[in-house]
Order: sequence, then structure tokens, then C-alpha cells
Amino acid sequence: MISRFSRRSMVKGAAGAGAALALAKSSTTYANVNLIQSGPTEVLYWGSFSGNLGDAELALVNRFNEEHTDIQINYQFQGTYEETAQKLTAALQANQAPDVSLLSDVWWFRFYLADAIAGLDDLAAAAGVDFTDYVDSLIEEGNRDGVHYWVPFARSTPLFYYNKEAFAEVGLTEAPTNWSQLVEVAPELVRTEGGTVTRSAFAHPDSASYVAWLFQGVVWQHGGQYSDADFNIKINEEGAVAAGEFYRSSVQDGWATTPVDPNIDFQAGFTTAIMASTGSLAGITANAQVDFGTAFLPEGPAGGGVCTGGAGLTVLNSSQKKEAAFEVVSWLTTPENTAWWSQNTGYMPVRKSAVESEEMQAFFAENPNSKVAVEQLAVTRQQDAARVFIPGGDQIIGGGLERILINGEDAQSAFDDVAQTLTEEAEPILEQLAERRGE
Repeated sequence: MISRFSRRSMVKGAAGAGAALALAKSSTTYANVNLIQSGPTEVLYWGSFSGNLGDAELALVNRFNEEHTDIQINYQFQGTYEETAQKLTAALQANQAPDVSLLSDVWWFRFYLADAIAGLDDLAAAAGVDFTDYVDSLIEEGNRDGVHYWVPFARSTPLFYYNKEAFAEVGLTEAPTNWSQLVEVAPELVRTEGGTVTRSAFAHPDSASYVAWLFQGVVWQHGGQYSDADFNIKINEEGAVAAGEFYRSSVQDGWATTPVDPNIDFQAGFTTAIMASTGSLAGITANAQVDFGTAFLPEGPAGGGVCTGGAGLTVLNSSQKKEAAFEVVSWLTTPENTAWWSQNTGYMPVRKSAVESEEMQAFFAENPNSKVAVEQLAVTRQQDAARVFIPGGDQIIGGGLERILINGEDAQSAFDDVAQTLTEEAEPILEQLAERRGE
């Protein structure tokens, strides 16, 4: 039988790697593979959430294990998205990979290129799972050449969070619909004491907190791109540079700050607005000391621009229990479970039938901040290849943004360097893609 780990007893270091190897050698198999031990099939699942999100994820795992007698999830927390992907890389090399792994929007493609994750369409058909019930823009992000490899689970968009009381003080009863409106009132939103800013109008995150993800939409709003779908890098062209200069001016003009954690600053009232993930909504709601609202991202000179983000679920090709593994994936994303997950985390429900359900509609009526993300989904678009498909693309772009926001460098210079690095890093990806296509 599976042993259920507490969060404090998850895999750690070499001991954890040894435990994973032992589990891989002793676990049962599924379908047409000989049984190694009797009892329920054990599916090793690697997750990446901590805090409130981790508690919600573990609650789902525990419920699955309570409801199933033939399959049990062995859940192991691996750290952040980056740490999970790095550990998965090492585990694959050591033949110790899990059966199911959560992978973020910037990591799953790397494992697809390495042929490490399984195509899921045949498994879905055998299990009676209809991928057309998943929200189109979310399920299709994991589609390569007509095959789905990545099922949406913890999916998000950036939202504009604003302090209602502070905005009302400057005559705004609703969030600004464009950045120009915010810039106009920003000086009035700022508070200083003894020459020190005690409240900013807006706060930017750093590269570790995915500033490059949030900046993606701002680039589109200024008519630019990080790259096109063929990995031609465009971040140092006019539109993206204009967006970078807008970011630089926000700090240079004194109305935006770059704190360690913008979410915490917003919750405490030290800044009046941030862009943050829908996945932050539950935590901000629980901890905010101010009355706040959420809204669509403001538009820029070229109109709107919103990207999706977050993480999805994959089944590893090395797994000998793919049918059981997919049962875990499909159960975690049933209409009922994605509705529960959404209500308890702030992430978007990934199934159309969940969005349309009476339960979610009633929840949206009571929690209008949660409804905004689902409404905004209609205007989202898939992220540029440079950030999500080039290894380290997110951090490369984020590093350039830190030079602009923190060091005050001009955007053209910073993005010229970023473009050169991205171009170099894209070369092996193009070679791997050609190999997968047999070119």
C-alpha cells in the first residue's frame, strides 16, 4: 500500500532520490505489464506547490486516494517549477522518473523535445476523456503536430489588482482601462515620508517572480513581440523597446517600485496596484489588509494584450503505468475537481462544463474578482516562443528587464543583448525540432 507523505517528509536530497528509486523498483504496474507486487497500482506524482496552493493540491491527492482502491497516488513535493524540472531531468538520466509530473508553461516543451513525455490522445480516448471539453486556448497550448502532451491544470492569466480606496481618492471608481489613465493619476497615488516612498502607485516583480511573463502582454500592448513562432527574435525591435521604455519611465518618474515581493506590498497597502497571476488571488484575498478589485490588464498604444500561464500535467514516457497515470491526470481535471481547485486557489477552471456549471456561476456571483480571469480568457493569446520554448528564455528576458527597471539602463541596449542571447539559445531548439519532424 502507498504511504502518504506529509509535506515535511517529502523527498530531500540524496535520501529522496534513493526513496524514489526504491519506489520505482517496487511499485506495481498497470495494464499489459507483469505485476511486481500485489495491491493497488501506485502512481508516483511530482508536484510543485507550497503554502496554500500546496495544501489544496495535497487535499485533492488525499481525496483521490480515499475514492480509489485500484490506484493510489504517491505524492512528492519537488520545489518550485524550476526545481521540479531540474530534478526531473536528473531523474530521467538515472531512470528514476515519476509517472506523472507537473510542468510549467516554460518547461514542458523541453521534455517534449527530448521525447520524455507521452502523447495523451490514445490514453484519453481509451479512458473516455473528451479533450474538446477543455478550454480551447488552454488545451491547445500542449498540442504539437496534432498530439496533446500537456493537460492544463493550474492555469492562469495576469490580472490587474488595484486598491479600491486609493483609486477612489484620485477619482477612479474602477480600474484604468489603459496605461495612460494610470500614468495620469500615478503621482497622486504616491505617498512619501521624509523623502522616502511609503506607498507607490505600482510595483514590478523581479525575474525570479516572472516579470518576463507579466511583461509579455505589455509588449503586445505596444505592438511588439518577444519573437515569432519560428524563433525569430524581435524583442529589440520598436514595439518591445517602447514597452521597455515605458517600464523604465515608471520607475525613473517615481511612481513605480521594485520591491522584493509586490504581492505582500499590495496586501499591506504599500503599493496601490500590481499585475499578478490569477493563481495569487486566493492568497491575496486571504491576506489583504485593503479592499481590492481585479480587472482586465490595461491596454497600451496598440490595444490589449494578455497571455496565459501556469502549469499542466504530463505522463512520462518512461512510466510502465501510463493508463493509471492518465487516470490521475484526468481525475485531477474533471469538471468537479477543476471547479473545486479554482475556488480554492484562484486558478482558472480548465473545463468548459465547469465554467458553465451552476456551482461556478454561483461562485462567480459571490466572488466577482474570480470571474474576471475567466472573462479575460477570451482575449488571451499564446505566449511568444522566445519565452516559453527557449531554455532559460524567461530568465534571460527577466534579466534584461531588471537592467531596465533596477539599473535604469535604456531598453534598446538591454534588449539588444537579450536578443543576441536568445538567438544563440534558440539554435539547438531549432535543430531538435527538425530532428523530431524527421527533417
